[in-house]
Amino acid sequence: MRILYLAQLVPFPADAGPKVRMYHVLQYLAHAGHDVTLVAFHRPNDAPEAIAHLRQYCTAIHTVLMPRSRYRDATFFVSSLFKRTPFLIERDRVAAMDDLVRDVVSSTPFDAIHADQLWMAQYALTAYYAAPAPKPRLVLDKHNAVFLIPERLASADASAAKKAVFRLEARKMARYELETCAQFDELVWVTDEDRAALARIDMDGKLPPGRTIPICVNSAEKPLITLQPDAHRVMFLGGLHWPPNAQGILWFVETVWPLVRAKVPDAVLTIIGRDPPAELQHANLTNIEIPGYVTDLQPYLSESAVFTVPLHAGGGMRVKIIDAWSWGVPIVSTSIGAEGIQIETGVNVLIADEPVAFAQAVIRLLESRALREALRHAGRQTLESQYDWRQIYHEWDHIYPRPST
Repeated sequence: MRILYLAQLVPFPADAGPKVRMYHVLQYLAHAGHDVTLVAFHRPNDAPEAIAHLRQYCTAIHTVLMPRSRYRDATFFVSSLFKRTPFLIERDRVAAMDDLVRDVVSSTPFDAIHADQLWMAQYALTAYYAAPAPKPRLVLDKHNAVFLIPERLASADASAAKKAVFRLEARKMARYELETCAQFDELVWVTDEDRAALARIDMDGKLPPGRTIPICVNSAEKPLITLQPDAHRVMFLGGLHWPPNAQGILWFVETVWPLVRAKVPDAVLTIIGRDPPAELQHANLTNIEIPGYVTDLQPYLSESAVFTVPLHAGGGMRVKIIDAWSWGVPIVSTSIGAEGIQIETGVNVLIADEPVAFAQAVIRLLESRALREALRHAGRQTLESQYDWRQIYHEWDHIYPRPST
């Protein structure tokens, strides 16, 4: 099939959850014999080598610069308060992308338009209405039920003002998400939980049929890390510009880490990710390292006894859990942090939602090498059987049938 694939990010290197999803879907579509044209937003730090790498999977690649700045975000945030459109959608409305997709569909016929995540749905609809007959099928890859993100942020935040803003965004997003998804022929979900969450608010039954295909990786390309027997590091990994990550690590630092340090004084917490929040600078940073974005994780991973996922908001799958299983670093997560993933608490992950219980789980792993080894190997087995794209992504054949032979 000829597929127009719309992406909010250049999906290489695959160093974040959305990129991991896109990269391996593109791999599979190429492997299945489809003809894919990639249209994506790029950032100033995207290397030309990334585009060159993706050409092995794409017939053509077109990009538009994503304009981002704090001033621009603030402007769109204020204006969105008085509009029906949610801030997260209004912020990513770029006229140049509308122009590009119109040009692409006017010069090339497509059988399907694939929008990756809700942010790109508006451009898929632009392309659909600009395309000549016969009209292409519309497919939306739903990484999460987006309205849940501000809804959960509101529940977890102590500030009354922030609660009000998050709840307003959640209401607007729920309405927008339903109205937009109803215009697509197919929805592909990353988790059953998010699929059910949107279905619960679909009072009119307008949503199209859905199919769940999880985020997967190539386990053969991810060998187990050799962990030091005296590992003492507790590791957090995730982009800290994303509010659920920032909120989660602040909760961990303020309420969990002091309890861990009281029992294991030589433990070290390493917080890896872009744009750490300013609030971290005002916290008690005893035995805490904040290196920011790190290109080579190996030295940190080999010293890690615990991979922590302390999230209380968010949606979809946390690919950081899939990554930790691939590396063989044992995990302590909240229930929301591990949502949508085939976990078995006490076997391939430890789950805790309250500060004391979370601290106790971290301490157990710091103090027990046997428990670390058991979780490490069970997690790897789960990865290989449930989250390897070479085993799972044949499900995409139901959306994009393979060429007949």
